[in-house]
Amino acid sequence: MCVEFAPLRLPLRRRLQTAAVLQWVFSFLALAQCCLLLFLGLLLGDGWALAALYAAWLYLDWDTPARGGRRSAWVRQWAVWRYFRDYFPITLVKTVDLDPSQNYLFGFHPHGVLVAGAFGNFCTEATGFSRLFPGLTPHLLMLPFWFKVPFFRDYIMSGGLVSSEKASVSHLLGHEGGGQVAVIAVGGPPESLEARPGALTLQILGRKGFIKMALQHGAALVPVFSFGENELFNQVSNPQGSLIRTVQERLQRIVGLALPIFHARGVFQYSFGLLPFRRPIHTVVGAPILVPKSPHPSREAIDELHQTYLARLTQLFEENKARYGLAEERHLQLL
Repeated sequence: MCVEFAPLRLPLRRRLQTAAVLQWVFSFLALAQCCLLLFLGLLLGDGWALAALYAAWLYLDWDTPARGGRRSAWVRQWAVWRYFRDYFPITLVKTVDLDPSQNYLFGFHPHGVLVAGAFGNFCTEATGFSRLFPGLTPHLLMLPFWFKVPFFRDYIMSGGLVSSEKASVSHLLGHEGGGQVAVIAVGGPPESLEARPGALTLQILGRKGFIKMALQHGAALVPVFSFGENELFNQVSNPQGSLIRTVQERLQRIVGLALPIFHARGVFQYSFGLLPFRRPIHTVVGAPILVPKSPHPSREAIDELHQTYLARLTQLFEENKARYGLAEERHLQLL
């Protein structure tokens, strides 16, 4: 294989952009493990008293990820996130104003490999969420497992990540006075196994839990499509029925995590590595679907709203695809 090396002379801003994305990939793939090792090292070493104090704090703070989290405006405005944004770059696109007296459930599509668009737009202020949607506070939902990892949980909460358990979603969508946005990558980990350049496959036909939650709280549903999300990484071929896919799906059922085998570019060369490609992401926030409050929605009501959501999501995609480089014959594949 011929390796394409990066030029020796590059503007400082591009090197800072690469460094920003490198730390983000590290955070996704290894920071939790490092935090756990740090805690165990303190506990088993001379820092046991500090570890004991943190464990006591953890006990008292256990429910915070399901009670709106603990975001930090300072962390969300770090300069590193602006370099992260400019690496791709990432753009947040508003199509209509959203009433801050309402609570919203944003359905984010597609999941991609590492949900870069969702993180950049909703866990940082780099793309101007607060400026575009004044009065609204976004919370990106993440698997509850990660909020059990010492130190790591505090870091991810600082950006606005919260647990994806039902109690957490209910807390946000039931907030008196509105202004809360729960952002869910609807396809979840299984959809990441479909993420590769050119893919338009969404795992959504059997996913109706978010629809039920919106009905129970009368929260408006907003389809969000992130053009370019699947273009960031290549993925080892894993068609349905293959050994790789079978193992991935079995692991996903057991531990709740999908393990896509992905690759893209490196830090000093462009031929292989775990850094994403520099490809633009345009995250388009659609118009809200107003939802009547129904504490005990019927199956028929859930199915009807689900069909409405699918229609509005498809419409959002079709109306914007040409603007972001997709041919007229390209359409969503809903599974």
